Amino acid sequence: MPVRNFRGVHYVPAAMPGITRLRGALAIAAAALALVTAASTADAAVRIGISDQNVSMFSNPLFAPLEIRYARYVTPWDVALKPDSLEAAALDQWLAAARAAGVHVMVAFQHSAGDNCPREPCTLPDPAEFRRAFLAFRAKYPQIRTISVWNEANHSTQPTYRDPVVAAQYYLVVRRHCRGCTIVAADVLDNYADHSQKMAKWLTTFASVARGARLWGIHNWADANRFTTDGITAMLRAVKGDVWLTETGGIVEFTTQAGARSFKPSDARAAKAMRWLFQRVIPLSKRIKRIYVYNWLSHPTNRWDSGLIGHDGRPRQMYDVLKRYSTRSR
Repeated sequence: MPVRNFRGVHYVPAAMPGITRLRGALAIAAAALALVTAASTADAAVRIGISDQNVSMFSNPLFAPLEIRYARYVTPWDVALKPDSLEAAALDQWLAAARAAGVHVMVAFQHSAGDNCPREPCTLPDPAEFRRAFLAFRAKYPQIRTISVWNEANHSTQPTYRDPVVAAQYYLVVRRHCRGCTIVAADVLDNYADHSQKMAKWLTTFASVARGARLWGIHNWADANRFTTDGITAMLRAVKGDVWLTETGGIVEFTTQAGARSFKPSDARAAKAMRWLFQRVIPLSKRIKRIYVYNWLSHPTNRWDSGLIGHDGRPRQMYDVLKRYSTRSR
């Protein structure tokens, strides 16, 4: 029979018949409950957003049921210096729609409009040029308090690809002139074989200049769609601080510029990737605080397709997966 120890807590002597089996069953049940609790905690901890350039997302009747409160937009680093450009008009329109929808905005900078990195033109602004553009941006958009300094800064489509030191200097500019802002210091891509090590080396160099940076972004497409955790693990080891998955999700279809299909069309595989993201990648670390799923709407002429909504306007399977997790996280 149970007896009480000196703290008044019940325990059962191991020699009592049948108790060992009962204790084993209780241990298994407790472990299962712990796994469920951990999963629920992970769901509740991560904040979910969508990254998309399409202003129609906010008025689409399928957007509200997701209960999304965060959105990400990518714009040229010098957009505020060109107020009459198409890019400036598109940003203004998107920001107005996001504000009307009650969504918290993050803006990410990238190469100038018309640049074609790694071919020419491919302009790497010096820190003084970037500072002038950012000050103009702050003057025009003081309401934007969440900034990603450079989109996919380690990728060959960006002029920062081979220069993490200059990219870090951009971060220092933003930190100095955006006091109290939430700043994603380096937003990097891990999307093909052997890239985790290259990414980690790039980040290490960046961090040696951007001392004190404590928020990092990663586009971990390989993790979700190759069903690994290599990319996020490499980042967590390379830097200190919180991590946001600033572009992630399931790939329905992708054809390279050379015409090779990296991913053949499959809605089911994309949904499986979305589940892997929430069940295996995000629970890896409490440092993962936010994700932005890319993107909202597919387009039939694009080589890349990761849209939650097909170009026929119908929700895909991964839309349902995201809805299950996004409403739970609220």
